[in-house]
Amino acid sequence: MLQSRPSSPLLAALVRHYEDLVERLRWRFGDRALAREVVHDVCVDLLERPRRDPVEHPLALLRRMSHDRAVDRVRTQDRERRWVDAAEVLPDVASEQPGAASTLQARQELELLCRTVEAMPERCRLVFVMHKIHELPQAEVAAQLGISLKTVEKHLRLGMAACRAALQRGAAA
Repeated sequence: MLQSRPSSPLLAALVRHYEDLVERLRWRFGDRALAREVVHDVCVDLLERPRRDPVEHPLALLRRMSHDRAVDRVRTQDRERRWVDAAEVLPDVASEQPGAASTLQARQELELLCRTVEAMPERCRLVFVMHKIHELPQAEVAAQLGISLKTVEKHLRLGMAACRAALQRGAAA
């Protein structure tokens, strides 16, 4: 059943001073739509949770409630706007940085390759490290070790085969 008159002095004051409340908020915050929404929210609050205690100055309380609600709403909008603005500067593609799982896998593979290189025969290990790690040309490796270029190539083939086999065993495990 609809009542023709508001049941509380606060609601009566809100109905009587609705435009004044809206105009004060519009003047303070510069947005008539925001002002109307805030006064509406205050009205809904009063309907949902009527005050039991008497109010000496209903208009003053309504102004305070409206102002506080408007400040809360503006702060919330600013927070949301900052979040959206921050999200706009995010790249359109996923990060190219490896995830934790791929980093762990890469570390495990590196440890496996290190153990594999350490297990190679000494001459093979020297050739492999000089060429693959220190990036010396094959001819220079041959000259420094006093071996033929064919021997360097043979040791590199054996070293690479050992590394591939170790990685395949590691992947299968």
